[in-house]
Amino acid sequence: MATDPTPFTLHVPDAALTDLRERLARTRWPDRTPGEAWAYGTDTDYLAELVSWWRERFDWRAEEARLNAFPQFKLRLHDIDLHYLHVEGRGPKPCPLLLSHGWPGSVFEFLELIPRLTDPARFGGDPADAFTVVAPSLPGYGLSYTPGQKRFSAEMIADCFAELMTEHLGYPRFAAQGGDWGAFITSRLGAVHADKLLGIHLNLLAVPRDPAFVLGDDAESRGYLQELAVFMKEETGYQWIQGTRPQTLAFGLSDSPAGLAAWIVEKFRAWSDCGGDIESVIAREHMLANISLYWFTGAINASFWPYYARMHGAWPIPPSGVVAPTGYAAFPCEILRPPRQVATRLYKDIRRWTVMPRGGHFAALEQPEALAREITEFFRPLR
Repeated sequence: MATDPTPFTLHVPDAALTDLRERLARTRWPDRTPGEAWAYGTDTDYLAELVSWWRERFDWRAEEARLNAFPQFKLRLHDIDLHYLHVEGRGPKPCPLLLSHGWPGSVFEFLELIPRLTDPARFGGDPADAFTVVAPSLPGYGLSYTPGQKRFSAEMIADCFAELMTEHLGYPRFAAQGGDWGAFITSRLGAVHADKLLGIHLNLLAVPRDPAFVLGDDAESRGYLQELAVFMKEETGYQWIQGTRPQTLAFGLSDSPAGLAAWIVEKFRAWSDCGGDIESVIAREHMLANISLYWFTGAINASFWPYYARMHGAWPIPPSGVVAPTGYAAFPCEILRPPRQVATRLYKDIRRWTVMPRGGHFAALEQPEALAREITEFFRPLR
């Protein structure tokens, strides 16, 4: 087995593109639930129009070329072929930065963010702030997946990434950033691999979703508890099925591209700062590039596994907490926004806490410029 990184270029076979278009043309549509659009899940009319566009007008080759414009590699690590982007910074002393995505995301999320981090001068910034970015596909996701491979929890992914950065890429200390599962992975790194880290930056806080974790009785804490109660009642259905019966769900989403799109698009809309209009903040092409990657790789089943591992194990962040210096960008439409006094119970060294003017869960897609600026400002004194 190869132990050195192997350059990688993505090329989906033409036959797979043809198969996708044929399957989309044969979509069997459900009826539309009476009532307000989107109230019961993905809107039928919107999805029908999106599927038609996906089949007739979407240019996968253009999105594939966007990804292939970045240096990519595969490395045999922890018994899988790990895929990652490795983009050298343009500056006098670039800081190594690990970017971790989440679900239902992929490395496609980062294609607008990475250049702002690796080449700040191109965007009017200081070359001294440049990062060298390493952005892996999470094990079990996208290009870090092959059928039948072992499954990874967030804890296992953190260990894998720590080894990638230090032992294989030669960065004894590095910065790390993440949202969604990437925030859990990054927080785990800041708890159990803190000696390897300059610091961590998050756009989601991995605090336990337990009302008992909130000790305060101030207005902010009460507001968060109300927000948490609504989230747990109305927004966690996907977590329960992905965390208890992932195999059953995977049959439908692996066989129907329209079903896969419906499952993912609903999250893009619900979790972004879009006011109900997804494409006002996330371009249709970028959204479909992400969904198409799940389709072509067949990775949706394996991508569910961190949910199963979390529901059947301990909280991924140990009670001792995160000791690495921490920065947080609080986007107003993030799925949950714990108050700072709650966050400090888990994150022991919060150095920067910025309330962002707009943006949601998919910060790298929605607000790449603002996120890049926050990452840069946080890590500047830690280099």
